[in-house]
Amino acid sequence: MISLEDIQTGNLSSERREFLRKSGAFAIMSMFGVSFFTSCSEDETPSGNNTNPPSGSSGITVNGNQITVDLDVATALANTGGWALVSQAKVLIVNVGSSRFNALTSICTHSGCDNNWAFGSNVFTCRCHNSRFSTDGSVLSGPALQPLRSYQTEVNGRILTVDLG
Repeated sequence: MISLEDIQTGNLSSERREFLRKSGAFAIMSMFGVSFFTSCSEDETPSGNNTNPPSGSSGITVNGNQITVDLDVATALANTGGWALVSQAKVLIVNVGSSRFNALTSICTHSGCDNNWAFGSNVFTCRCHNSRFSTDGSVLSGPALQPLRSYQTEVNGRILTVDLG
């Protein structure tokens, strides 16, 4: 047992206190990594310059379990690499070339963000936490671990139909 005579007391100088405060923060950051404290904040600055494409009277109609796209009006999808976020249906549509389109859920499999996407170099990026997905929905880099759900698409003339069923 420790007697009162074995206990030493004293005061730390302000310089010593500051040193301990900074070194403690450094030790914690080293142990967990800086990304542990910053990776899942909701107010992160979006990366990349590609913002969500405009919506509204864009030639895109959602009716029940079907999205219809008039490709003559929806100019965002006119060229290979063109894309659209259909917020009402929570769907991403991308023109992959040769009159082929992929449609994916816009609900990120990491944390459920559904309306904050960027697209570039054939990669969709959820800007909530920077998960990256290919145009077929497969995960390229996390934190997401599961792919985005894909939907059947069909082009008939200049009308694209996405079946959500």
